[in-house]
Amino acid sequence: MNIGDVAEASGLPAKTIRYYEDIGLVRPARSDNGYRSFRDSDVHKLIFLSRARSLGFTIDDCRTLLSLYEDRARASADVKALAQEHLAEIEKKIAELQSLRATLSRLVSSCYGDDRPDCPILDGLAGDTD
Repeated sequence: MNIGDVAEASGLPAKTIRYYEDIGLVRPARSDNGYRSFRDSDVHKLIFLSRARSLGFTIDDCRTLLSLYEDRARASADVKALAQEHLAEIEKKIAELQSLRATLSRLVSSCYGDDRPDCPILDGLAGDTD
């Protein structure tokens, strides 16, 4: 398969596929004329990577996950540990976002939004709140 076919099959842009090749996540064969020749296994890897990336795994995490996926002697505990670590990072980000939301919500609620120049939002951003 050529890169256009693989892009369509995997749902990834050709640019992303080339990037994944550049960093060694996929290694398509090369024909005599230098064109990439992707196998079904390459498409499968790209779909795997796309799903992992959509869950927020980093490129390094994806490299580890691919390695674990290809290692039939792996321990599922290794996969679970990586996923749990990522889940903890997501939960931390959610907590941070909830805190940001609460602070911004409080500032927005305290602002009258009228023609007066005083603005609790700007005061809060400047650190001038009581």
